[in-house]
Amino acid sequence: MLKVLVKMTALLLFGWSQAGFAASVDQNYAAWNSLLEKHVKWLPDNKQSVVDYDGFKKDRDALKQVLNEWSALSQTEFNALNKNQQMAFLINAYNGFTVELVLTKYPNLKSIKDIGGVFSSPWKQEFFTLLGKKRNLDWIEHEQLRPNYKEPRVHAAVNCASIGCPALRNEAFTANKLNAQLDDGMRRFLSDPSRNRVKNGELQVSPIFKWFAEDFEKGHQGFKDVKDVFAKWAKDMGTTPEIVDRIASKSLPLAYTDYNWALNEAKR
Repeated sequence: MLKVLVKMTALLLFGWSQAGFAASVDQNYAAWNSLLEKHVKWLPDNKQSVVDYDGFKKDRDALKQVLNEWSALSQTEFNALNKNQQMAFLINAYNGFTVELVLTKYPNLKSIKDIGGVFSSPWKQEFFTLLGKKRNLDWIEHEQLRPNYKEPRVHAAVNCASIGCPALRNEAFTANKLNAQLDDGMRRFLSDPSRNRVKNGELQVSPIFKWFAEDFEKGHQGFKDVKDVFAKWAKDMGTTPEIVDRIASKSLPLAYTDYNWALNEAKR
């Protein structure tokens, strides 16, 4: 009888702890989703988005409430999440804190790279708390997302507030939609000819695929080398059946486009 009581008590305590966690972070990210729907718009081609930073600035109290909620999550609570929940949390945190970083200087900047200086890049500034410690954006991307989850499509999910970057979605990432959202992000990015295209007999792609080539060369998502990425989305990148075939067969030489660091702001 005593063993039964101990077991029931343990189950009740586990349930209470899970309920407490569920209350600490909304897994649907409703408040963040609402801000994104309001202030992020797809351009007519549905491949790039623009951000209304003026609008975010007016809603900064609501944004800070979201960020404070994320900052309150403990490492123990984070560890209790499943893989997709952890990834969604980290991607949303990266994007949300990036918006906040831009707002610290907006409208007096033309690029996120204007924040900081020669010896202090914007991505290395420890301006927020996450999982119990002061963090920077590089910590989320390079110390958490890339090494721990080995998901190359994450490069089409985290947004660096620049035109050259894959689009900031106008919806929050959630665990139950994560795979579809990552796939959609890659498709939109790769099919955008301003960043990835076939021209002059070359497959000209974003330097993201050079900077993070190792992430696409380790067998993750079935990719053995970076050209496998383009082969997978050949139908989205090609403008004719012949070009689609050449991308899919990986027969085109690779070249890299220039990265546009201009702020991805909505013009008024």
